Amino acid sequence: MRLTRLLTITLLALSLAACAAFSSRDPLIVQVAGIQPMTGEGLELRMLVKLRVQNPNDTVIDYRGVALDLEVNGRRLASGVSDQQGSVPRFGESVLSVPVTVSAFSAARQALGLAEHIGFDEVPYVLRGKLAGGLLGTQRFVEKGTLDLSGAVANPYRRER
Repeated sequence: MRLTRLLTITLLALSLAACAAFSSRDPLIVQVAGIQPMTGEGLELRMLVKLRVQNPNDTVIDYRGVALDLEVNGRRLASGVSDQQGSVPRFGESVLSVPVTVSAFSAARQALGLAEHIGFDEVPYVLRGKLAGGLLGTQRFVEKGTLDLSGAVANPYRRER
């Protein structure tokens, strides 16, 4: 009975220490590095989104899947998943490619939403995603900013964190 109690206390202490060690991680830095058109089906639009993922931590992040969700002007526009596997090195970066789909209905909702904002030069966006699996579990990320619709070439978007 004493041995069981001692083992339980030891396991609890180790679990708490492990949680504390993982919680001090800095968030991933994710930027859209490029977008390429892909062949779609019917009325959908398909794109290959390339993400530059930077790991500002002292440990490698292994992943076994990627998921993305893009909102523009407060409305969902595109989503995508990929079962690719890999790792982001410690204090390093990797480029991931994720196919995303924009349905005809999502595109129509966006067009109607942008029509409501005629005269506005900037439209907010939110890119949410996750790198799934690995030793450290799922790593979620959020990238927010605004798309510049005024036609400025030098700075097409402004990012927020």
